[in-house]
Amino acid sequence: MHHEELAPLQRPCYGSIVDDERLSAEEMDERRRQNIAYEYLCHLEEAKRWMEVCLEEELPPTTELEEGLRNGVYLAKLAKFFAPNVVSDKKIYDVEQARYKRSGLHFRHTDNTVQWLRAMESIGLPKIFYPETTDVYDRKNIPRMIYCIHALSLYLFKLGLAPQIQDLLGKVDFTEEEISNMRKELEKYGIQMPSFSKIGGILASELSVDEAALHAAVIAINEAIEKGIAEQTIATLRNPNAMLLNVDEEHAQEYQNELFEAKRRKESNARLKNGTISDEERDVYEELLTQAEIQGNINKINIHIALVQVNEAIDRQDEVALMAGLNRPALSLLEVLPQNSSWYLLQLCDSKEHKMQIAGVPNMLDKSEIQKEVSVANVEAEAHKLKLIAVDNINTAIRNCDPSKTLVALMKPEAQLPVVHSFAAAVYQTELFNLQQQNAVNYLAHDELSIAVEMLSAVVLLNQALENKDILMIKNHLRNPCIGFNNLEEENFQRYADTLLSIKSEASSQGQDYLSWNDIQNCIDMVNMQIQEENERIIAIGHINEAIDQGNPERTLETLLLPTAKLQDVTPVNARHYQDVLHNAKAQKCKESQDESALLWLDEIQKGISDANNNIKEAAILAVGTSMINKSLEKGDSQPILMILQSKFGLRVIPECAETYFRNLSKAKNLKTREDSNESPWIKLVMKNMYDYYYNVETEEGTCVVPEGVVPKTSWLTGEEIQSIVGQVTADYNREQLWLANENLIVQLQARARGFLVRKNYQERKAYLQNQEPSAIKIQAFWKGFKQRKSYVDRLKVLQGNVAAIVKIQSWVKMWLAKRAYRKRLQYFKDHNDEIVKIQAFLRANKAREDYRTLIGAENPPLTVLRKFAYLLDQSDLDFQEELEVTRLREEVVTKIRSNQQLEKDLNLMDIKIGLLVKNRITLQDVVLHNKKLNKKSKSQLEEMVMVDKQGIKGLSKERRKKLEAYQHLFYLLQTNPTYLAKLIFQMPQNKSTKFMDTVIFTLYNYASNQREEYLLLKLFKTALEEEINSKVDQIQDIVTGNPTVIKMVVSFNRGARGQNTLRQLLAPVVKEIMEDKSLIINTSPVDVYKSWVNQLEMQTGEASKLPYDVTTEQALTHTEVVNKLESSIQSLRAVTDKVLTSIFSSLNMMPYGMRYIAKVLKSSLHEKFPDATEDELLKIVGNLLYYRYMNPAIVAPDGFDIIDMTARGQIHPDQRRNLGCVAKVLQHAASNKLFEGESEHLSSMNTYLSQTYQKFRNFFQAASDVPEPEEKFNIDEYSDMVTLSKPVIYISIEEIINTHSLLLEHQDAIATEPNDLLNELLKGLGPVPDVESFLGEGAVDPNDPNRESTLNQLAKTEISLSLTSKYELREGEDQDLKSLMIKTKRLIVDVIRTQPGDTLSEILESPATAQQESEHLKLVEKRAILDSKTPEKMKHNQSIFEDGQLPIEQKKRKIQRNLRTLEQAGLVSSATKYQEIINEIAKDIRNQRRYRHHRKAELVKLQQTLNALNSKTAFYEEQINYYNTYIKTCLDNLTRKNSRRSIKLDGKEEVKGSKRLKQSSLKYTAARLHEKGVILEIEDLQTNQFKNVMFDITPGEEVGDFEIKAKFLGVEMEKVQLHFQDLLQLQYEGVAVMKMFDKAKVNVNLLIFLLNKKFYGK
Repeated sequence: MHHEELAPLQRPCYGSIVDDERLSAEEMDERRRQNIAYEYLCHLEEAKRWMEVCLEEELPPTTELEEGLRNGVYLAKLAKFFAPNVVSDKKIYDVEQARYKRSGLHFRHTDNTVQWLRAMESIGLPKIFYPETTDVYDRKNIPRMIYCIHALSLYLFKLGLAPQIQDLLGKVDFTEEEISNMRKELEKYGIQMPSFSKIGGILASELSVDEAALHAAVIAINEAIEKGIAEQTIATLRNPNAMLLNVDEEHAQEYQNELFEAKRRKESNARLKNGTISDEERDVYEELLTQAEIQGNINKINIHIALVQVNEAIDRQDEVALMAGLNRPALSLLEVLPQNSSWYLLQLCDSKEHKMQIAGVPNMLDKSEIQKEVSVANVEAEAHKLKLIAVDNINTAIRNCDPSKTLVALMKPEAQLPVVHSFAAAVYQTELFNLQQQNAVNYLAHDELSIAVEMLSAVVLLNQALENKDILMIKNHLRNPCIGFNNLEEENFQRYADTLLSIKSEASSQGQDYLSWNDIQNCIDMVNMQIQEENERIIAIGHINEAIDQGNPERTLETLLLPTAKLQDVTPVNARHYQDVLHNAKAQKCKESQDESALLWLDEIQKGISDANNNIKEAAILAVGTSMINKSLEKGDSQPILMILQSKFGLRVIPECAETYFRNLSKAKNLKTREDSNESPWIKLVMKNMYDYYYNVETEEGTCVVPEGVVPKTSWLTGEEIQSIVGQVTADYNREQLWLANENLIVQLQARARGFLVRKNYQERKAYLQNQEPSAIKIQAFWKGFKQRKSYVDRLKVLQGNVAAIVKIQSWVKMWLAKRAYRKRLQYFKDHNDEIVKIQAFLRANKAREDYRTLIGAENPPLTVLRKFAYLLDQSDLDFQEELEVTRLREEVVTKIRSNQQLEKDLNLMDIKIGLLVKNRITLQDVVLHNKKLNKKSKSQLEEMVMVDKQGIKGLSKERRKKLEAYQHLFYLLQTNPTYLAKLIFQMPQNKSTKFMDTVIFTLYNYASNQREEYLLLKLFKTALEEEINSKVDQIQDIVTGNPTVIKMVVSFNRGARGQNTLRQLLAPVVKEIMEDKSLIINTSPVDVYKSWVNQLEMQTGEASKLPYDVTTEQALTHTEVVNKLESSIQSLRAVTDKVLTSIFSSLNMMPYGMRYIAKVLKSSLHEKFPDATEDELLKIVGNLLYYRYMNPAIVAPDGFDIIDMTARGQIHPDQRRNLGCVAKVLQHAASNKLFEGESEHLSSMNTYLSQTYQKFRNFFQAASDVPEPEEKFNIDEYSDMVTLSKPVIYISIEEIINTHSLLLEHQDAIATEPNDLLNELLKGLGPVPDVESFLGEGAVDPNDPNRESTLNQLAKTEISLSLTSKYELREGEDQDLKSLMIKTKRLIVDVIRTQPGDTLSEILESPATAQQESEHLKLVEKRAILDSKTPEKMKHNQSIFEDGQLPIEQKKRKIQRNLRTLEQAGLVSSATKYQEIINEIAKDIRNQRRYRHHRKAELVKLQQTLNALNSKTAFYEEQINYYNTYIKTCLDNLTRKNSRRSIKLDGKEEVKGSKRLKQSSLKYTAARLHEKGVILEIEDLQTNQFKNVMFDITPGEEVGDFEIKAKFLGVEMEKVQLHFQDLLQLQYEGVAVMKMFDKAKVNVNLLIFLLNKKFYGK
């Protein structure tokens, strides 16, 4: 769209008809409608530009402005502009429009529109201009909203709060397309366009008291303005009847000039409009200024003058004049405070200077800028005041040396200090205290505190990073400019970090918690110094390498001695050797690295120096030794030889060889001695086979430099020769000693030789004995016989000497025989064990039955009997297994219910789409796309719904888990206190409350999957129903005629998964019987019977029936066929209705208890509010609930409520559905005692039957509402949770948690009115409502994921399990709840009596326990502890009960005695009866435990049945999906038939053969021909004989299923209409037989479909 400013008098594109051409009436009407659209676009542009000036932001383009304003954000911002005290940014929902851009409109966007309306009300704009909220949000009347904006602009201009809106009519240009589109939109509204030109007059009439006087005064002002005389103008302006404010005579000329210009502009604009407004619509204020416009212009002048005064005061820096200007009424500035005048001057001077710098020229501050700076100055002044107070508090806290108080004072936002870290309170206290002591006035100002705190916080964070050893964070903190370290070098940061870590570690080991700023700075300086030294050393090493290359020993020595090199043990006399060694080392390094430029490093140089020193040292020692050996040899002294060889040469010598050493050495020396007097005293040695060393034997001087003119000695033995000779002697001696040392080996060799000879002799002897074996055996036998005889004689002598012992042995044998007889008898008993057990069991059973009868029947069962059955209170493994199984089945049932509900919704939508496809295949692409979504949901999404609980809860962090525990407390409170939810339901709109019930509330109660939750849900229904009746029901019939929220919820719940089995059992047999009766045809509507008969004839013959289509009941009854069918239907109806009644009346006990109880509550509540109501009236209301709302829909649509089993391909025939509908209608009349009258007069013959049936229904309803209270029914009260085995668990999605939290916060004031309400405390602890991502934790969804929003939406449906617990558990000594005390006391008594017997409780408590009893009790405690450790977390008791159970037996007895005294004081027990009351309570608990186990087993069975039913339903849905897949596949296959004109792809686009579009020929029929076919019935204002002049042209459209029908009269095209085949199918589906086309022609729908199918689709 392009907007162009036109000349002031240029005509608009659409204005008055000024062309010379003559226009027809239709063209003139078309032009008029185009003008209206153009004018409305101009008003939109005016509103847009005005709002942009006010809001200082760009709005959507004009053509998109209507849609852009629907969310109310811009309207709310506008409200904030003119009423900031009413609307703030926090009150604007979706202020950045992020949610709107992401997912469109949300119901909370209406809050923005409401804020706008309230703001306009606060400033006094008359409500006649206000639009409705739905006008904006639902786009019902957007022009009304634009009209209101124009009125608001004029009103604000009058008040001086906003500029005047521009008049742009004829000054902006729009394209033809934009104007046409807007015209279509306005025609959709179907409303009369408001008169924008009359806003001024309406506003004046709404605000004035005397309209006539005001009107006259305004006209007088206009006349005076026209004259141009300022004095006259000011006189008229001051006329009281004009009701003008702030008129100042001093500004008369300015008023005159401004008003004159405004009037000229308005007259100019009026001339442009004159052509578009009729005389009747023209208003006197089209050209005259209205009272609001006059006031606005006066305010404009006043504001301008005031602004000039303020700006001049700013320029002069005049504080007094500035305050005078700011307080001028014309500016209407808010919160101008005298005490802040200096702040205003400073702030406004800065603002004006800044504005001048931006603009480049001096500029005035406008009103909004001044107001903004005044507000900023107020905030800064207040902040400064609070800052000074906070600084005083900080100094006081520092002086008091209390770190915690100092920390609190530092962290207060009023102090405006940098971030303070709570974990370092001691650091702040210590450092700031030292700083305060150093201050001259013992007081730290804010600047000092700010710098100190900023530095300390940085040091604290650095210490924290050091403790965590986080190198990256250490470097970042060192770089922090706030910390203020000096001499930091970027390249040294790693060294700083490493050094600080080592220093921190050392300080921690010495007990220092943190490094101070000085410690860290010293470390930095130390590191810098080390690095500087290292750099200097590197330079020195370079110099050394250069000197080595030069080969100058003196230069090399000089560089080695450089202080920066820090080399050790450099001796100047060794300079020559240093040069040689280092030069050789460098050459070797270059060779190895193949790099001629390689340098020696520091360690290599130091090693070279050390090696050179060692070489010279070793050479000197060797030279001294060589000299001493040679001198000794010359002297012939052998004594020092050994010592010299050991000490100087380091040789291992043998003392025994001393003489040999001397002798051999002497011999060798004598061989070298020669007569040569030229030998010098120098000897030469070679070090490392490379370097020469010279030694003077006389002066004992050594050097590496060759002495000048010296010939080394050659007559002396060299060191190498000495070592060689000594080594040879030592080796010879060692060889000799080796033989001596191995003497044993030689002996062993000899022994082995002797052993060989002995073994040889042994083998020869062995061979001999083997040859003589028979003789050897005889010798051995003789010897053995002799030994045996001797043994027998010895044994006989022993027996004769031990007769007494033998007698004793015989007695033992006799005893053994007796034992054998006993064992035989015992075996007999074992063989007849069953008979014996039966006898014993009979006796014991009699005794046990007697005891049990005493327990359950006696009024006061004795303690001895109770003790026998106390074990029944223990929880066995089976109990835990059954509890876990119940929990698992509940979870599966809840999950199945939710998934089936979603699947059912999708399948219902699929049913509708396929139903519309039956007649034609043109909408197949829609069905295919929906089928894809359905398959996706059924296969993946539903499986995911089952698994998300386990996956989602594992994904939560520890922090999120704490959040979940808080939600567990919240939902426990909501579940057990129905008041909150009951109030919340009625705080929401009914559509929202229904959705809230279907999702959150039924989930909260697990769809009443056990007795506890059913009990609590019924309590909620009861509370909510009573609340609704008391607050919303004014007449008793409101329950019937209205749609009560609670009644709807109760019925919906009981018809759901929990109630379907009941309805199925109650109605399925009789409904099935009705449906299977193929001969049964019931239709009690004469008109329907008639139309069905006519439609059937037309569809069969293809010809129009001559019978009329629209007939009355009386006309239909004139046909014999209709009467006969009606009589037959009535007879059949009575018979079928009796069967249904019998089924209903005989199934009273099958009806859900919840429905019956709510019926009871409904009846009693209505009776309480309407005591005059009769019993019949109350029972009719009960009947409306039990029959009409609960049973009736299931009879009408049994397939929709699972009353009957339907296959995917099956569906109820219309005749069957009509039969059921008729039965339901009769039962409905009978239940409400409503007879057939009026339009149903033809069924009056059944009125007697209805009256009789009503009496039966009355008795049924009375019996149905007679049920016990839930406490009695379920044996549950408010303390049942304290004694149950498992904690209640619910399965709820994250989205539902967040929605519930949001609703509670939104309506918190209404549902929790008391400040100390528990709900308020829990909501305060939970804080604001989290979004999905924060609920799951950061990182749950990748921020770069393109599908992030869909992923979050999917995650929001994640279901988690919450174990509901009360946050306010009873604690010892804090809560004196007597029932809770009774429960704890009973548990302790059971523990005591199980281990210590006694006749009475007093006797047991007073007598001490024996050691054995204490041991048994300890075993019982240990067994319970083991069992508790195995108990799932959800089933554990609270901590106080567990701790009581762990007490020793004597402590338990003392605690029992204390508790009994308390209970006796309360009158619950009596010592006179020996506390028999509490014994009776324990007996009751034992009986209830048995009932609970029976209930649990029954619940297991019920849950399994429910789950099986749900699985069957799921299987049915899956069968439907498979059937739909097959159906769609068949449809797709049919598309390939030869007679198909078009084929459809799955993406919804047409596929054309041969890549060329098939051009379909159009059909042409005269109206006469179509009238003959029965398609056209009549055409208004046209005789039948004129039908031949009307031609209908039917052409297929661009889209599949679209047809364009043109009507021509005498060849002139008159009308055309777009016809959608799908709309025809919908009409046929709804039973519409005749439709209008062109608003004139009546068309037979059935025959038109027949014609299109035949001609275009080959059907």
